[in-house]
Amino acid sequence: MSAPVTVSITRTIAPGHDDEMIAWMQAGSALAARFDGFLGSGWIRPQLDSEEWHMLYRFADDDSLATWEASEQRRWWRSAAEGLIGDARVERLTGIEGWFDPPATYDVKDLRPAPPPPPRWKQACVIFLVFFPLSLLVNWAGGHLLADVWLPARVLISVVVMTPVMTYFALPWITRRMEWWLHPAGATAKVE
Repeated sequence: MSAPVTVSITRTIAPGHDDEMIAWMQAGSALAARFDGFLGSGWIRPQLDSEEWHMLYRFADDDSLATWEASEQRRWWRSAAEGLIGDARVERLTGIEGWFDPPATYDVKDLRPAPPPPPRWKQACVIFLVFFPLSLLVNWAGGHLLADVWLPARVLISVVVMTPVMTYFALPWITRRMEWWLHPAGATAKVE
């Protein structure tokens, strides 16, 4: 099973072109939304007068993202801003850094900064909610099925089993169900 992929891009614009930037961003989001696997996008700006804008977009898997990135629609959209907008940095996020991502969309008209990630203690509590029962289950099963196996090897086997389960199933599942607590109402804003 493939994990969702988030792409984070920092773009700069020429001063005084905020309206063009907003129109260009909205056009790109509308085009990407037509592609299978598109999960959302958002834009934020650190300050009202900043020339730097941060874009996030997310696809269900690498294949969906690759289809969008190789598309004629995306090439056309990017070429529409040549000379006005530049890429400063591009990152792909697929692992632990995506577990507690801030919400995927922001209202660019308000130009508010992104909500902060949840406090570490909340992240730890949510991880505990799935880690403890999974660890208990794996250790119980390992004690019965692998009782005669050397302890370091038994621990290695349990970690090899638990890591993908936590990364691809348990943490995404619990994070979605605890969103109300991790990001309380009012912490998110939607793109119109």
